[in-house]
Amino acid sequence: MFLKSLELIGFKSFASKTVLEFPKGVAAIVGPNGSGKSNIIDAIRWLLGEREAKNLRSVKAEDLIFNGTPKKPRMSLAQAGLHFDNNSGFFPVDFKEVSIIRRVGRDGISQYFLNKAEVRLKDVIDFFSRSRLGTKGLSIINQGDSDLFVKVSPEERRMMIEEILGLREYQIKKVEAERKLKSTSFNLEKVKAMITEVAPRLKTLKRQTNKWLKRLDLEKELEELENNYFSYKLNEIKTSQSKIDPILKSLEEQIRAREKELKILEAEIRKIESQPRVRHQKIKEIKNQQNKLLLERSQIQKELGRLEAKLEFLAISQKENKAQFLKVDDLISLIHKIKQILEQSLKEKDFKNFKKIIKELLIEIDEFLNPKTKRQEESKESIETNHLKKSLQIKFNTLEKELEKLQEEEMEIANNLEEFNKKFQTIFESVEAKRKELRNLEEEKNKLLFEREKLNLKLQDLENQLRQIGKTTNDLQPTTYNQQLSEADLTEMEKRMFKLRAELAAIGEIDESLIKEAQEVENHYNFLSNQSKDLEKAMVDLKTLIRELNEKIHFEFNSSLKLINEEFNKFFRLMFGGGFAKLKIKNQKSKIKNNEETVTIDNGEQSEKNDNSNKDDEREESVGVDIDLSLPKRKITSLEMLSGGEKSLVSIAALFALISISPPPFLVLDEIDAALDENNSKRFANLIKEFSKKIQFIIVTHNRSVMEVADVLYGITIGEDGTSKVLSLKLESST
Repeated sequence: MFLKSLELIGFKSFASKTVLEFPKGVAAIVGPNGSGKSNIIDAIRWLLGEREAKNLRSVKAEDLIFNGTPKKPRMSLAQAGLHFDNNSGFFPVDFKEVSIIRRVGRDGISQYFLNKAEVRLKDVIDFFSRSRLGTKGLSIINQGDSDLFVKVSPEERRMMIEEILGLREYQIKKVEAERKLKSTSFNLEKVKAMITEVAPRLKTLKRQTNKWLKRLDLEKELEELENNYFSYKLNEIKTSQSKIDPILKSLEEQIRAREKELKILEAEIRKIESQPRVRHQKIKEIKNQQNKLLLERSQIQKELGRLEAKLEFLAISQKENKAQFLKVDDLISLIHKIKQILEQSLKEKDFKNFKKIIKELLIEIDEFLNPKTKRQEESKESIETNHLKKSLQIKFNTLEKELEKLQEEEMEIANNLEEFNKKFQTIFESVEAKRKELRNLEEEKNKLLFEREKLNLKLQDLENQLRQIGKTTNDLQPTTYNQQLSEADLTEMEKRMFKLRAELAAIGEIDESLIKEAQEVENHYNFLSNQSKDLEKAMVDLKTLIRELNEKIHFEFNSSLKLINEEFNKFFRLMFGGGFAKLKIKNQKSKIKNNEETVTIDNGEQSEKNDNSNKDDEREESVGVDIDLSLPKRKITSLEMLSGGEKSLVSIAALFALISISPPPFLVLDEIDAALDENNSKRFANLIKEFSKKIQFIIVTHNRSVMEVADVLYGITIGEDGTSKVLSLKLESST
């Protein structure tokens, strides 16, 4: 990971957008005093989460915003951004590039963006603390703080070491846990005070409500008994109803089937009943035809009688006048004609016109019988009459046969009617049987309907009983019975319910408000008790966490300190040409109760006493780091005896010792070489060059030796508009 670039807009003297791109090695920032070099260092510190305005050489947040010049108006907000290359995965995020942007307005409100997502300041501080890039360590050393490591207190010195060792994250967690522990302890005392206040009232309410405990038991028994009794009765009714319903359904299906069969039979009866009417109509028509034929036969018989009489008369006349026979041939001819007409009429069976034809024949006969001479007429008439008689006789015989045929047809129809009557009787009997069967089914259905209605009435009665005790069937809980209850069992249950109700009436009604208050107070008491247990558990957990963090910090700090001292002594001897230097833990004795009982340690915080502990232990707590050193040419008794340059050299030696053991991703140094002489400046520059192989340096300097080892020089000047301007120069790396 390395710092790719810094972007400034409206930050302090950098009014216009300014971007500084940093190499992986050394970037030196140079320029005259007052040009704005240190503003770049302030911007980096600000972006890493600095909250104190004084550490940014300001009084308030608004001082960070470009305030304007005679040629450049002031700006409404300041913004800065750091962009890191994270291909190595140094930052614990799934991004190849990490950007942090911070802006502040003149209202003093700041905004923070981590890869364009808005976050809190706490998130920024936690993020960089996990990566050993906080503002409390030695990653950034401001102008005038070249001797910072020497002049800070032992406690602050320890914090610096912890941060560069990556222990700051644990310290933040520890501080947060201690804050929560203090808050939890306060809340626990508050809860216990509330419990102490509530307990007497709860005791009083319990004493007042004890007399109703029996009522509650009786009510519970009555509730259970009522539920069992009414559930059983309801189950009994429902079971009977469930048995009736399928039978009713089956009966209704049978009734529908019988009704369907009955309809088919009744339709067949109607069909049969219609057939005799047809046949009777046919018989009637035959009778009518017979009557007509009989009438015609009678008329023919009469005509034949008349013709016979006429023939007898003509025979007598012929005896008298034989001349009449001269026309016999004509008479025969006439008779043949009459026969043809009659035969034709019989073939057509036109009985309605038969009389008319006879009359016409008679006329023709009469005309034939009226010849010019009486004998001719009589002869002709005799022949024709005789011929007509024969024809009529033939017609008569034909009518006789027709009558016989109609009589046979009538007899056949009458026989068929008898068969139909027998069939009708059979079907009629089947219909009556079906109707009887249907009546029986209807009676059975009505009985079941009556039985179901009885069950409905029982159910209504049961619901009324439930209503009287303020319940419905829906309130009943399902109950399983292993055996059938007898009437005696049910009677016994009824007696017990009656007795319980009487006892409850004797006790009287419960004061619901008092019961409610007792319940509320008890609930509140239980809630507070649970809270107390939760808080006690939380305190145990927090103390365990604090102890584990202390142990981890202590172990890692002490493990690293030995290695740091070796490097510190080495760099100290290099810078001073001899001597000895060592970092020494400053301990303070603390009384610690066994397990989790608290004590006053240096910060005076307390924790709760564990009932299991009854012994006090003493242990030493590391509260800071002192510097123990001896110069090669003179003896000192305290660090205050060191000159400014010596203090800077000690701080520089400590700095390089620390980054040797735990290299940070980059260091930002603001003129920490200002107090160094030429030889020490060269040593300092050589160390920078050596360490730049694995650490990125951003250095504000006036030192030529340092400039010579830089990969990039940034020159900062003041432009004509009074704002800071940046000029860059990339240098060829020296071998």
